[in-house]
Amino acid sequence: MKNMAIIGIGNLLMTDEGFGVHVIRFLERNFMFPPNCSLVDAGTAGIYLAPYFERADQAFVIDILDKEDEEPGTIFRFSHEDMTGRAIQTSMSPHQLGVLEILEICRLRERLPDRIDFFCVVPKRIGQGVELSPELKGIVPKVAEKIVSELKREGIEVKGA
Repeated sequence: MKNMAIIGIGNLLMTDEGFGVHVIRFLERNFMFPPNCSLVDAGTAGIYLAPYFERADQAFVIDILDKEDEEPGTIFRFSHEDMTGRAIQTSMSPHQLGVLEILEICRLRERLPDRIDFFCVVPKRIGQGVELSPELKGIVPKVAEKIVSELKREGIEVKGA
């Protein structure tokens, strides 16, 4: 069986910046995952993320995407190749460089997951506060469902809570 890692990145004290962590918490509350699926509240863990990637055959990363020409709440999905090949002309949250550097370290150690997908949303606001903007709060279940659907396509049994 494949080992899956679902990694939510973000700072819960900075409004929409915490989006990835909010999605992980939603998934934990609403679904039951098999033992080969790790839900990771990564916060702003930086280099400490490496073991989660290294143990996974496939990983999903959830974060925000700084793309000013798009509406807040717009959802994007990118492959690892899109991100490292600079096929996209934008930047993720302040963690982008850290995550990509960590993935490069994993690659050099020959422990990179076979597949990595990024699920990103455009934030409405980033500032002090623990609540998501209404635009992003409404998107949390939608992103969670996309991830659950993808897991089911991969043959992973996920049950509703």
